[in-house]
Amino acid sequence: MTQLFALHSAYGLATASAAIDAGLLGDPHRSDGGGERILVPFTSSRVPETTTGIDRDPALRTLRERFDRIEDLDQVLGPLHPSSWEPADADLPVLERLLTRAWDLDPRDLELFVQSPQVAPARTLMSLFPHARITIVGDGLMTYSPMRVRLPHPVAARIGRVVHADVVPGVRPLVGSPHAEIVPVPPRAFAAALGETDAGEQAPEIDDGVGGDVPTVLVLGQYLSALGLMRPAEEIALQQDMIDRAARWSPRRIVFKPHPAAPPLLTDAVRARATAQGIAFVEYRGGLAAELLAERLDAVAVVAGFSTALPTVRTLFGREIGSAGADTVLRRLTPFENSNRIPATIVDALTREDSPYADPDRLQLLVDAVGYAMQPEIAGHLRARAEVLLAGLDAAERERYFAPERLAALRLPGAPADGALRRMLRPAGGVSRLEEWRLTAIGARRRAGRAWRAIRGR
Repeated sequence: MTQLFALHSAYGLATASAAIDAGLLGDPHRSDGGGERILVPFTSSRVPETTTGIDRDPALRTLRERFDRIEDLDQVLGPLHPSSWEPADADLPVLERLLTRAWDLDPRDLELFVQSPQVAPARTLMSLFPHARITIVGDGLMTYSPMRVRLPHPVAARIGRVVHADVVPGVRPLVGSPHAEIVPVPPRAFAAALGETDAGEQAPEIDDGVGGDVPTVLVLGQYLSALGLMRPAEEIALQQDMIDRAARWSPRRIVFKPHPAAPPLLTDAVRARATAQGIAFVEYRGGLAAELLAERLDAVAVVAGFSTALPTVRTLFGREIGSAGADTVLRRLTPFENSNRIPATIVDALTREDSPYADPDRLQLLVDAVGYAMQPEIAGHLRARAEVLLAGLDAAERERYFAPERLAALRLPGAPADGALRRMLRPAGGVSRLEEWRLTAIGARRRAGRAWRAIRGR
């Protein structure tokens, strides 16, 4: 069987490589030479020209060697952005024959590995090869979120596995739930694969006058104002809170890795906050992954907003972690089904002081409940678990993770009491009460009109 890996991120490539190394994906090679592993990379960034894809990144060279050959999807699509590749259904059989010939495939002996199955190009490839088995490759904490769209049954029925880096041990991802088999990649294998990706990166230059072997905290910047979640002034305050959070470990140095798109003003603000507390400050803008940078620095802790790097460094490398602003993000994410909600929920639950979700089973219950509230139709099988969690939470804890309006709409425990207006607006039989009354009035008026015409002999 040929295994086709349509991947777009270094994290996904490392996950697939680690799964191969751990023997979780079987051996596609047969004695007759009919099976192989093919990497089909593509660029998912909004401006592909400014990004080094996983097919060209020198740091990923050894990971690419796990595959027998590479077929670049970007070259096939030409100027069309991969996320815009949504051909008409009538064109899919033609495209299947073209790609089968171009990539020398047997479409009836094929396993397709994809990231982000809800959107193109992964969704297009799953429909384009209608006989292929499908495996989802996880991409960080997003894997723990439920599907945000309902896939067509002929596609969903072929999703057999979800292969993901086990960075939150004991917690199962919701993507592909409830029927797909969950295949966690052991932390040791994933750490080894990640370790290969720093081969082409020089050690970060640290020249702050305090020496090399000092307690260091790594702070990872985010750029939430670009997403409309915060005003620029609030973003600056959040980054300063990260410095205060980092100071709890009494470091002599803070290394700050800003978001690539963040303006210098943010860095200036956190630099001033650190130096005001007598802590040496270093900015790092290199390409080394945050997880590996923490190892290079031998950081005592890593602080961020709701970055995937936080649970990864804790599980893989045993580093302490902290966060700032995750609770604010949870309140401001819109709509409620925003896919960032689960990552923010997990990070918040893992980094809270005296967190009630330290036990993996309890954290799983929280993830399941939030997942159901996000996607009540797709994750309908989780309603009972949501009711169990919500029935046992106090008001403050419920409001931290669940919007009252969402609880009311789904009639879950802890929902605010209905007022007269809410009762009038509550849907019944698929329409609101007001709409039901309006339609009833229209029907009554029509029946009266027919009766009047009958009386007059018309």
